[in-house]
Amino acid sequence: MAMLNWPTLPEPQPADPHIQLEALSKRYPGQPGDALREVTLEIERGAIFGVIGRSGAGKSSLIRCLNRLEEPSAGRITINGVAIGELTARELVQWRRGTGMIFQHFNLMSAKTVRENVELPMRVAGVSKAARRQKAEELLALVGLSDKAEVYPAQLSGGQKQRVGIARALVHDPELLLCDEATSALDPETTRSVLALLRDINQRKGITIVLITHEMEVIHDLCHQVAVLDRGEIVEQGPVWQVYGDPQHATTRQLLASAGETAVLPGKLSERPLSGLCRTLLRLRYSGQGATPQLARLSALLGEDLLLLESALEWIQGRQIGRLLLLTAAGRGAFRAETIPAQLADRVEVLGYVAAN
Repeated sequence: MAMLNWPTLPEPQPADPHIQLEALSKRYPGQPGDALREVTLEIERGAIFGVIGRSGAGKSSLIRCLNRLEEPSAGRITINGVAIGELTARELVQWRRGTGMIFQHFNLMSAKTVRENVELPMRVAGVSKAARRQKAEELLALVGLSDKAEVYPAQLSGGQKQRVGIARALVHDPELLLCDEATSALDPETTRSVLALLRDINQRKGITIVLITHEMEVIHDLCHQVAVLDRGEIVEQGPVWQVYGDPQHATTRQLLASAGETAVLPGKLSERPLSGLCRTLLRLRYSGQGATPQLARLSALLGEDLLLLESALEWIQGRQIGRLLLLTAAGRGAFRAETIPAQLADRVEVLGYVAAN
């Protein structure tokens, strides 16, 4: 999936957390281990917060606990100042109207038109027919489906079905929107359009969005903050630029791993300098700390016949993130990383040496 180049946007300003999880745990009957283990987390109001992990990491359990579709085994969830675990069944029904949810497989009723699908939650809530119709028309215009109001789900593409699901999730003007793998059933182009729609909704309405996904590209393209979940525990979290630029945990590094580097100079690389002239293979990392890859200055330091083997650089939240793979000019002896000053790379790694010829 191709990555989007979004313009730099201001992150939400610090405020009282919209969502607080305290030592949240979940164990299913008959299971030997916890699906969630003492998860503690704060999500700011108006943020787009992503939770990523591999299959079985506990992502779905986490997001379903946020509206009590699953009951936690232990811990506390506070949303907008309300401890939702203490709500009665009747209070929970009312509270859920302030929380929208978008599902992976759309969950549309095939025998109802697009407009009727959007109206359904309002009909259950006892909203008048005229008010339901007006609200449905407003939301279908918001998601770009005004011309599809009277067609049936079978006549829609996957992306259009998901847009109906988004419209339906917004009928009660929620302050919180939960997205359960909302794009995993879509092709890359449709995914990009749905992510653009979610970003627009976040900006227009200030809705806090929490999404779970196994796709790093979704986190990259949409989120302000991310938490990495592994075996029911949060192993890393922070601003997206920081987690992308300098992943600390092995799970995060695996999710971000590039296959390209393993194919560089196969069979030619030595861990130690070779006799005679040799070139040094360097990886220069940029983790958003302020260093910039100035090739002219690097060439002056590393030799005019410096070779750029790979460039994987991008801007995330206004910070330059990624790496360069360089082969230096021929020289003698071990290369010293401090040859490259901090303003030209946040971190320098010597990957090995190859013969100059």
